[in-house]
Amino acid sequence: MNDVTRRRLDVPRDKRRSLRAPRLSTEDFGVFAEKFARFMGTATFLIYMTFFVLLWVVWNSVAPVDLRFDPFPFIFLTLMLSLQASYAAPLILLAQNRQEQRDKVIAEQDRQANARAHADMEFLAREVASLRMSVGEVATRDFLRSELRSLREDLTPEPSPAGDEDHPASR
Repeated sequence: MNDVTRRRLDVPRDKRRSLRAPRLSTEDFGVFAEKFARFMGTATFLIYMTFFVLLWVVWNSVAPVDLRFDPFPFIFLTLMLSLQASYAAPLILLAQNRQEQRDKVIAEQDRQANARAHADMEFLAREVASLRMSVGEVATRDFLRSELRSLREDLTPEPSPAGDEDHPASR
């Protein structure tokens, strides 16, 4: 499109704007839900809520009648707390579901790591057993010493009696 047709009001634009709501990614909303649930489980949140309710009750009990916005029995306060709970419950459930999915992934990774470790231990046990079997076939130090002693005894001549003429040393 050239600049002349772009400026004309009787020619529609190529890209039309829609009235769709902006799309939130499920990951971003899940992160928000986890942060919200994490905050609701803190002492800070409980202190803020206690302060809010006390301020509400005190204001609507002590303030002049024309400035009170929720007269006794505090129906609007009950409505506000119910509204807060109705939004908090699904967000907390969403956060719990996301945590459960993470726990499943971690459990599967742990199971795989345990299977690998078990296989490694079995391999090492077989290797140790084969080493023991081969060491059982190898001559030990004590065995070699006893064999060398017997060979030395076989090679060294025994002293012969003095009158023995058949002995090669007496010739």
